[in-house]
Amino acid sequence: MNYAEESLKLHEAWNGKIEVISRVPVTNKDELSLAYTPGVAQPCLEIQKDYDKSFTLTRRSNLVAVITDGTAVLGLGDIGPEAGMPVMEGKCALFKAFGDVDAFPLCIRSKDVDELVRTIYLISGSFGGINLEDIAAPRCFEIERKLKEICDIPIFHDDQHGTAIVVGAAIINALRVVEKDIQDVHVVINGSGSAGIAIGRHLLDLGVRHLKMVDKNGILCEGIDMNPAQEEMAQLTNPEHFSGKLADAMAGADVFVGVSAPHIVTKDMIRSMAEKPIVFPMANPVPEIEPEEAKEAGAFVVGTGRSDHPNQINNVLVFPGIFRGALDVRAKDINQEMKRAASFALADLVSCEELSPEYILPAAFDKRVGPAVAKAVAQAARDSGAARL
Repeated sequence: MNYAEESLKLHEAWNGKIEVISRVPVTNKDELSLAYTPGVAQPCLEIQKDYDKSFTLTRRSNLVAVITDGTAVLGLGDIGPEAGMPVMEGKCALFKAFGDVDAFPLCIRSKDVDELVRTIYLISGSFGGINLEDIAAPRCFEIERKLKEICDIPIFHDDQHGTAIVVGAAIINALRVVEKDIQDVHVVINGSGSAGIAIGRHLLDLGVRHLKMVDKNGILCEGIDMNPAQEEMAQLTNPEHFSGKLADAMAGADVFVGVSAPHIVTKDMIRSMAEKPIVFPMANPVPEIEPEEAKEAGAFVVGTGRSDHPNQINNVLVFPGIFRGALDVRAKDINQEMKRAASFALADLVSCEELSPEYILPAAFDKRVGPAVAKAVAQAARDSGAARL
């Protein structure tokens, strides 16, 4: 199937992938008076007296805003907020299908950090959570940080944290396959933008001690051109203070994670890695190295972002359950404890008997995934004090 052509035809036919459906009947005078005026005045007054009732007397408790500025849309780059709308609608459809979360797309015509933060904060009272999407680095880091400081609902940049959580789960299980300890392995992440930096931070939290971050200028270390987020990662990683390019970083490494560019990893780079290397070339739609080539060069476990290869490392395994769990306990935040719990919950769905080089993560349509992630996230929220219920 030519997905581009067929998808374009269907988008024209669909005329949008989501719609608003009323949860209440409005077919007679009494029903109208209860759903709207005069009856609706009473819940309004109750919320005025008690802010928390905005979660119980409206749909806010199950409503997430999916927000973009259109600057980093799905590998297409800065194509503008309106052009990003099909992706945001798709994300909302996935929220509903995989987490029974109601989501609404909002595409904002601004690239100004403070203007975006102010706009999102001003509408945050209508939602139970905010999912930031396809906002370019390094601005995305600042936007998320500032929103977390002023909002009382979860702020989650899926390109960062959803990716990090699913990669974390994949690495947990891949290390089980190759029988290596997370504290001993040497990990290389190529791509030091929003996803790469979030993956790096998450892997450090999971126990990785030997990590090198690489971007187009080489291994993150003193002396190369870096933005503030990369400078921070340079302080947390590369304890040996190695310098050099990607090939230098990969020599002797146990794990490669790519969130960068097509076909920049060679067979020789894979051959230079440690015994039973784990290789996750996740650039989409064209990976850093084709899976078949990686295996021919000796990769023992291979995972990509694509659905047409084994071990798809896909955010859809994470974000619906993350928000489902956070909304269920009315969390104030999605913290590191909740992210860690999500990685382990996802990894645990693959039993010891099922685990193999070709099967390290459950499939996207495995109906156990959303509930398992949601349950773990909700419990972690309670344990860490982020839950209000």
